[in-house]
Amino acid sequence: MFQIHPLSAEDFSHLYGLSDEALAERQVQVHISDGGFPCRVSLADAAEGERVFLLNFEHQPGDTPYRSRHAIFVKEGAAEGHPEPGSIPASITSRLLSVRAFDTEHEIIDADVIDGTEAANLISTFFANPKVDYIHLHYARRGCFAAKVTRASS
Repeated sequence: MFQIHPLSAEDFSHLYGLSDEALAERQVQVHISDGGFPCRVSLADAAEGERVFLLNFEHQPGDTPYRSRHAIFVKEGAAEGHPEPGSIPASITSRLLSVRAFDTEHEIIDADVIDGTEAANLISTFFANPKVDYIHLHYARRGCFAAKVTRASS
């Protein structure tokens, strides 16, 4: 069994309510959702007309060649989405994914590109390898980090 994790709402709350100009000073772009902006906090697509932030985020802080940061969307005022263990939100299953399995040293030990509807099967396959510590899901077309996956607590 696995668990999908949202990014912490607290990490972005300092941006809520800021003007477009104040956000631009922080290298944060403001967009109005057309319904297709996947929020990394709520783990849902922002509804049409909602204000979303596009910002750079370090999703892989491990001190290895795989250390990485990239663009993500966060809906203004987003509440954390916490899917049930073993379930994957539609904002993830509806997209082409790059799935990357990491060990405890933050090195990639397996990876694949799949249709999001196949994610649960691949996650289970990767976690069958005891060397896999956690998994990162990325939206394959633009390369953006989607979510972290761990083994579910029993």
